[in-house]
This record gives sequence, C-alpha cells and structure tokens, in this order.
Amino acid sequence: MNPLATELNQDLEKNAPKVLSMLGSVGKNLFFPKGILSQSAEAKEKAHKFNATIGIATEEGRTMYIPSIMESVTGIPARSALRYAPSFGVLELRQAWQKLLFEKNPSLQGKAISLPIVSQAITHGISVFGDVWMDAGDVLVLPDKFWGNYNLILSVRRGVRLSHYPLFNDQGGFNLEAFEAKVKEEAAKNDKITVMLNFPNNPSGYTPTKEEAAAIARILTEVAEAGTFVLAVSDDAYFGLFYDDDCAKESIFAQLADASENLIAVKLDGATKEDFVWGLRVGFITYGTKIPGDPAPVYNALERKTAGAVRGSISNASHLSQSIVLKAMESKSYDEERRQKRDILQARAVEVKRVLDDPKFADAWDVYPFNSGYFMCLKLKTVDAETLRVHLLDKYGVGLISLGSTDLRVAFSCLEEKDVQELFDIVLAGIKDLEKG
Repeated sequence: MNPLATELNQDLEKNAPKVLSMLGSVGKNLFFPKGILSQSAEAKEKAHKFNATIGIATEEGRTMYIPSIMESVTGIPARSALRYAPSFGVLELRQAWQKLLFEKNPSLQGKAISLPIVSQAITHGISVFGDVWMDAGDVLVLPDKFWGNYNLILSVRRGVRLSHYPLFNDQGGFNLEAFEAKVKEEAAKNDKITVMLNFPNNPSGYTPTKEEAAAIARILTEVAEAGTFVLAVSDDAYFGLFYDDDCAKESIFAQLADASENLIAVKLDGATKEDFVWGLRVGFITYGTKIPGDPAPVYNALERKTAGAVRGSISNASHLSQSIVLKAMESKSYDEERRQKRDILQARAVEVKRVLDDPKFADAWDVYPFNSGYFMCLKLKTVDAETLRVHLLDKYGVGLISLGSTDLRVAFSCLEEKDVQELFDIVLAGIKDLEKG
C-alpha cells in the first residue's frame, strides 16, 4: 500500500474507524498523489521567477491559446477556460456548491459535511463512488424502476449485485413496506449494504412525500444502529424540480448526514439538470456521517481518496465547464432564471395530469404516480410496450422509451405544453391500431 494511502487510513482509523471499514478494497488503497501535482502547487505559490512544472504551454506569462478557440468563449479568460482544473475541482465552485446545499436543505444546518468533489457529471460520480466504496459481490438495493446505467456502471463493470423492491404500493405511494423488508433482508445477509435513493426517480418522475422521506431515513438509521454498515446514496440528478406541495423538497441526504456512525450518506448531484446544462458535465460528490470527534481529518481523508479516484480515471473535470457554472452561480439573476425554467416544466407536468385524467384512456393504461423531474410512465394494459414504441415511431413519428413489457416512459420535459394532448391521443391511437391487428 502506498504510504499516502496508509496515512489517510490511519487518520480514519483514529477518528472514524467505521468509515474505514466501509471503504472498498480500492478505496482503502486510494490516495491523492503528491509528485508532480504537489510540486506544481508549491511552484505556483513560490516560483516567482520561472515555473516550468505543469504540462501546459504559456506565452508571455499567460496561458497559450489559439484565437479561433477562444473567440467562442466570452467572458472567461483562457486561464479559467483552457488550463487543467484540480482533480478536486475548482475550489471556488466547490465552496459555492456546498453553500447552496445548505440553502436548499435547511435540515443540514449545524451538520458537518465534506466539501464537494467535482465529477464529470453524476454518471462519473457514480463510477467514482463505486471505485471508492464497492467491491465485487457487494449488494446495491434499488427499486424495480431504476436508471439502467446503475446496472452498467456498478453491476456489469464492478460485479455488484442488484437487489430490487417494488417502487410503488397499491395506494399509489412509495412502497415503504417493501423497501423496509428488502433493506432488512439484505442487512441480515451482509455486513454492509448500499441503498440507492434516486429522487425524483428516473424513469417514474416520483419523489416521496415528506412523511415517506422521513420513514426512509428512519428505516436506514435503524438498520445502521442495529449493526449493519449502510451507504445511503442520494442520486439527486433532478433535485429542485418538484411540482406537488406534498413532495419532500429536501434531499434525504440532509436527514442522514449525521444519523449514525454506521451510516455514510453520499450525495451525488450536479448542474446538469438543476441548471439545464446537460453537456457541461459538472457533478459533485459530497459525504456526511456522524463523527464523534473532529470531522476535519475524516472528510479530508475521504476528499483526498475521492479526488484520487478522479485523478486515476479522467484526471479532472472540464475547467471551462466549471468556470461557466461558477460564473452563472455568481450572477444576481441565477435564482430567478432557474425558477422560470422550473415553472415551465411544472406547467407541463400539470397539463400531463389534466390530460390523463380523461376517462377515455382508462382501458389503455394506468398512470404511475409522478410529481417531479422530467418523466412519467404509463403501464400499458393491452399491448406490449416495445411493440407499441416501434409502431408509434414508424407510423406516427413519435419517439418514446419502452421499459420491459408494460411500461412506456414519456419525457414531458421536452414536450411543449400545447402538444401534450396530441401526444397522448397519438399513443392511444397506436394502441388501438395494435389491438385491431
């Protein structure tokens, strides 16, 4: 083991031994290298005459650039657009995002959490999480309606076992009974379990109510306090896009961040959907746990191990993307601009619900509960979902996503409000076509 990894592990053993126990085998071996990086950092601070350390080119003391590249970048200097960002992420952005986490989640007040590490969006964040915390054969508990990339990233690439529970109960709410049974079943068989909490859920567009969220947090805390290590991962990709008053408006991460020494809350979020910048690929990885003593050395160790995983995979996330997001966050109009876009999506969601209340659709499908995010799902009653998907595409030029044999996902996020009625009328027409044979 590298001496730097040993040093970080010793800090964890001294200050939070249970956190050390929860790390995966790679996570225990991870560290943030000194070498060129630390020498370059020292040179940046002290080399006032010549600095010939970092692998970039300069010209007359400034970042070298091609004018045809920089003419497409307005308001951001070359040093913030073209240079490598730190593997931890741009410090000012990390600090600004952490501040925003406390503003969005009032329940975090008074709790110590890590400074977010920047990932290349949440997809990369999940991959980094897997590097740090999971081994082949570990279990991941998640609902039967889930984003397929969890399987590719964690199961296919890392050998993690997926264990499912039904997302909804018969009353149209979060299936707390099934969730609790699955969590306790896996806790009885494993020293450590990982639970994925993806709300608003992709593909269903469901966020638990405040009461359901509190119950989820209670169940996970009880299991942890009973002796099983719990990694509670909040994939908050669509955070803030809540359309019903009874939605839990805070991340479950906020309730779990200091719930138990046996529980580590992990928050994966980003600017991707929250700021409508899908291609910029700026995400964040944040930790919270109950630490009996000083949290600083614990979070320092976790941040350095996580940044080491970033360094060892993509080196660093895009500096230009981080600079664009930071500049937007510093704008006085930032909050209002985001609210305006959220209101547009909410109006579309309301229109979808209005249209689907029409009894003419009752024989064709049931509607899964949805109250947030980008998506909603239909449960088809009479035809196969994939057959219908292809038929709608070929005959009507309408593209939807089939999930299994019965479920059809509709991304109302990319539907104009005025087009909602026509879309579902076409889906109904397609079903009738197939029923006629």
